[in-house]
Amino acid sequence: MNPDSPFSIGIDLGTTNSALAFIHHEEAEGSQILSIPQLIDRNLLDELPTLPSFLYCPLEEESSSLLGHLKWETANEHLVGTGARVLGERTPQRLISSAKSWLCHQEGQKQAILPLYAPEDLAKISAVDVATAYLQHLREAWDESHLQELISDQQVTITVPASFDVVARELTLQAATGAGFSTITLLEEPISAFYAWLAENGENWREQVNIGDLILVCDIGGGTTDFSLILVRQEEGSLQLDRIAVGDHILLGGDNMDLTLARTLQLKMQEEGRQLQQWQFFGLAHSCRKAKEQLLQDAELGSVSVVVPGRGSRLVGGTISCELTRQELEEALLEGFFSTCGVEDRPTQHTQRTGLRTLGLNYAQDSRILRHLAQFLHESRKRIGDEELPENILKQEFLVPSAILFNGGATKAPLFRDRIVETLNGWLETIEQSNLKLLELSDPDLAVAQGAAYYGSVQRGLGLRIRSANTFSYYIGVESTMPAIPGMPPFMNGLCVAPSGMEEGSEVHLPGMEFGLLVGETAQFRFFISRERKDEAGDLVENAEEELEELASLEVCLEMEDATGSQVVPVQLRTLLTEVGALDLWCEKTDGSQQWKLEFNLRNE
Repeated sequence: MNPDSPFSIGIDLGTTNSALAFIHHEEAEGSQILSIPQLIDRNLLDELPTLPSFLYCPLEEESSSLLGHLKWETANEHLVGTGARVLGERTPQRLISSAKSWLCHQEGQKQAILPLYAPEDLAKISAVDVATAYLQHLREAWDESHLQELISDQQVTITVPASFDVVARELTLQAATGAGFSTITLLEEPISAFYAWLAENGENWREQVNIGDLILVCDIGGGTTDFSLILVRQEEGSLQLDRIAVGDHILLGGDNMDLTLARTLQLKMQEEGRQLQQWQFFGLAHSCRKAKEQLLQDAELGSVSVVVPGRGSRLVGGTISCELTRQELEEALLEGFFSTCGVEDRPTQHTQRTGLRTLGLNYAQDSRILRHLAQFLHESRKRIGDEELPENILKQEFLVPSAILFNGGATKAPLFRDRIVETLNGWLETIEQSNLKLLELSDPDLAVAQGAAYYGSVQRGLGLRIRSANTFSYYIGVESTMPAIPGMPPFMNGLCVAPSGMEEGSEVHLPGMEFGLLVGETAQFRFFISRERKDEAGDLVENAEEELEELASLEVCLEMEDATGSQVVPVQLRTLLTEVGALDLWCEKTDGSQQWKLEFNLRNE
C-alpha cells in the first residue's frame, strides 16, 4: 500500500466481468469508474465500464486484424474483453471463460489446460496466465489515461471470493505481480460490496439498521456463492459493524445455470434428432448465458432464439438454432437452484462417485442454493461463542438475519431475489421474527470495485471499517534447544503469534525476541490454537502438545538467497492478520537482509 498516493484503486476481478473504480483523495467526487478501451467486435473499438472476463485465442490469420488496435496489445497473443466474448461465442473451442474458478482447482491452478476443449494446434495456457491478461489490460487502460500517475504508484485493492483458499489468493497475487502491479491488498467480495453500500449511504446508513441487526450478504456471482454475516453493535455510544461469519467455498453460480439451460436445450434437440458434439455444448452454454440475461431483464419476452455454432468454415460455419422459453428457464433455474426448503434442510452429498472422470471444476454436488444457506446459518451458530451474540439471537439454533444485501450477477434478477427473500421470511416466521429488511445497491455490476476503492480510504482512516476480530488465540510451535536424550524428543512450546481479539488488517511485532529458523531443507512448522486462553502476542506456552489444540502443520523448504545447504539463521517475527482471514507469519533475518513468509488460513478453523 502507498499511503501517500493520490488515488485509491479498487479492482473487481470477476468470474464474468471485471471493473476498476477509483477515488481521488484530493477531490470530493466519491468513487469513479474507469472506462476501459476494448475491441467489441472485428475492427470495432469502444470504452465500457466493465471488461468481460473472457479470453480468445485467435487463429494465426486473425491475429493481425484482432490485436494491435490498442497500443499496448502489439505484443499480445490473446484478446480479452467484449470482443473475446463475441468471437468466442462463434468459435467456443478457442474461448476461455470462468478462469477464476480454476484458481481453486488443485490440478488446474498452474497447469496450462485452458481452453479445455481446444483444437490440437492451439497452445493452452494456465488460469494464472488468464488472470494476468485481464489485470494487465486494466493496468494498461489506467496507465494510458493517467500517464503521470501510474497504477504501480497507487494504493490498489483487488477483490477475491470470501471462500478463496490460501493457494487461490496467492495465485491472484502472482497474477497481479505478473501484470505489473506492485504492492496490493486483497479484500473479500461480499465485504467489498458492503463497503460500497456504506459509501453510497454515507452517514445515513445508521438510519437503515438497528443495534443487534444481523445483516446477511448474499453474493451469487458467475462462479461462486458466498455468504457473510455482519453484526451491528453499539460501542461507546456509536454503531459499529463486525463481520462474524464467512461461508465455506461453494463453486456454484451463474456458470452452473448456463450449463443447466444448455443441457435443457440439448435434450430438446436430441428429441428432434439433432446431436451436439462436446465443444458445441459449451458453445451452447455461452449462447444460453446471453438468452438467460435477456429473459431475466425483459419480463415481456416469452422466448429467445439460441444459436449453436457449427463446423462449416474455420471461423463460423453453419449454425444450429433453437428457442429457450421463459417457462423452460424458470423451471430449470427456480427449481434447480432456488427451490424453497426448510431451515432444517441440508445440501445432498453423493455417497458414491465415478472413479474416473475428465478434468473439470469441482462444482458443488447440490445446486440448491437455499439449502447451502440453511447449512451456513446453522454451522455459523455452532462456531460462534455466546458472548459474541446479542440476546435476541442467543436462543435460536441458527443465526437469524434481520437484513439482507444482495450482490453478484445472479441476484440482479427479481425472480431469484424474491425467492430467496420469500424463503428466508418463511424461516423467520417459524421463530416469530419480523421479515427481512432489504438493503439496496444502486449498481450491483460495479459495487465490488467501488467498495474496494472505498476500502482504500478506510485504510487511511477516512471511512468506517467493518471489523473482523480473531475469536481464538493462535500459536506457532517452537522447539526447545536441549542436549540430545535417547528416546526423548525436544520439548515443544507454543509462541502466541495472533492473540484473541486481533483484528483483520492489523499487524503484531515481537521485538526483542530472537529465534532460529531452519532454511535450506524441508521443515515442519506446527500450528496450534486455544479456544479459551487469552495470551498476549509473544507469550510462550510450555508443553504445547498438552496445553493447546494442534491444527494442520505446514511443511515447506525455505530457501536462502546466495547460499546452499541447510542452516539455522537468526530471525525476528511479526504477524499480519490479512483482510481475507490469512495469518502471515514473517520471519526476518536479524540483519534485515532477507525475510520468509509462512501463511496459515484461519477461516478453516
